[in-house]
Amino acid sequence: MLAVEQFPVLVVVISMLAAFTILIAGWQNKKTCFFISFATILVQFVMSIFILRHVITVGTIYYWLGGWAPPWGIEYVVDGLNAYILVILLFLSLICVTYSKRNIEHELPQKIVQYYVLYQLLITGLCGVTVTGDIFNMYVFIEIFSLAAYALIASRGGIALKASFVYLVMGALGACFFLLGIGFLYSVTGSLNMHDLSVLLPPLYGNRVVQAAFAFFLVGLSIKMALFPVHTWLPDAHSFAPAEISAMLSGIIIEVSTYAFIRVCFSVYTVEFITRYVSIFDIICWIAAIAMIYGSVLAIAQYNLKRMLAYSSIANVGYIMLGVGLCTSTSFGLTPALMHILNHALMKGCMFLAAGAFIYKFDLWDIADFRGIGRKMPYTTFAFILAALAMIGMPPSVGFVTKFYLALACLEAGQFVFVAVIFFSTLLILFYFWRVIEYMYIRVEEEGEKAKEVKVEEIPWSMLVPVLVLGVLCFIVGIIWLIEIPFPLMDMINSGLGLGVVP
Repeated sequence: MLAVEQFPVLVVVISMLAAFTILIAGWQNKKTCFFISFATILVQFVMSIFILRHVITVGTIYYWLGGWAPPWGIEYVVDGLNAYILVILLFLSLICVTYSKRNIEHELPQKIVQYYVLYQLLITGLCGVTVTGDIFNMYVFIEIFSLAAYALIASRGGIALKASFVYLVMGALGACFFLLGIGFLYSVTGSLNMHDLSVLLPPLYGNRVVQAAFAFFLVGLSIKMALFPVHTWLPDAHSFAPAEISAMLSGIIIEVSTYAFIRVCFSVYTVEFITRYVSIFDIICWIAAIAMIYGSVLAIAQYNLKRMLAYSSIANVGYIMLGVGLCTSTSFGLTPALMHILNHALMKGCMFLAAGAFIYKFDLWDIADFRGIGRKMPYTTFAFILAALAMIGMPPSVGFVTKFYLALACLEAGQFVFVAVIFFSTLLILFYFWRVIEYMYIRVEEEGEKAKEVKVEEIPWSMLVPVLVLGVLCFIVGIIWLIEIPFPLMDMINSGLGLGVVP
């Protein structure tokens, strides 16, 4: 019988084997591709639930690949932080693969097999980054999910090829910086195991090579998570990818890259290094604040819905990184940032899938074409509105909870200017989402037209249910946050990283 301690490696291995299985089975019958991928991700998601439960009740999981003890062998380590990220990752992956069945048959009928092979490799890479305890192994998995993402974006052809190429160039630069950081650390420590590095590095914190390595990690991972001003790949990539891939890019790939940054900062380096030797987090707070305003202002200027959502993602990376930047100076630790990782996955996943639904049904891209869509597609637009209200911050949504705890962290740190930035950014978000809502529900008729009966034409249930689930969760999860059910897990994560806990 399998033990839960074996699940971290199985989450990665069965996903990789599924990619090869899909390729072989797809030659015979391409209809099997969806079912293999769906079944695989469902099994992975169930495993992630068991992993999270084990970590909470028993403790951290350590798995040695091939029985080789670290630091000589590769070790998978799952604690509260990556168990939490793994559940989010696989939940949204399951939602997106469910949505993809009809959408990919419609959008990419000649590339179904290739799509599901690449999608499964994307999940493999993301899971590998999340569970590994070896920093070079993390780089390998970053490359796996990045290459899959480049190909998936390009799958739509046309202008998506340009978007994919820009992402490829920027992603390659980010990976090179990350690899240089690994090389620098290996040159002074002779180790690649994250825990071993955390033990070997403290006497070397003053070493310029160690500090340069941190700078390389910072730049490389900033590109991967599209932090302003190295976000330039994001708008086109999110706009022109298939809807489910846009949801994964915004809701998961950015968040997993942020997780990698947090892991390097606090599991390879430590709070002592961040506070005493490289006081970079104050600068990160200001960069995050600029990103929040910049992304929201550029979102207002967009006429294409998916492009507007893409610029909104830049602002939301700012929210996450503001929480990261404040973590060493407040008792909240990483709690606001980790909350928004989940919250953003729900909100933006819902909105990108809804945007894909409008394209699927009526080929609607521009916001001005959405007149009366609220009556034609009532359930899809209802889910979109729920996510939009959450993004604005209506209580008791997930967006409200994020902004509330970020504001408390800012006040505790004495950073009152960032409270003003959160408030101003919220006004900008209200402005650009209200424009969409106005076209959907208020500007029902073109000028001079008479009111007429509107026929309801919804998307298939396999697409509609995922959108509705995410929309409703934007408020259910917000209520759960407000009654403090998840905070023992947040306390565990923060204490494990040497940070404060929620008071």
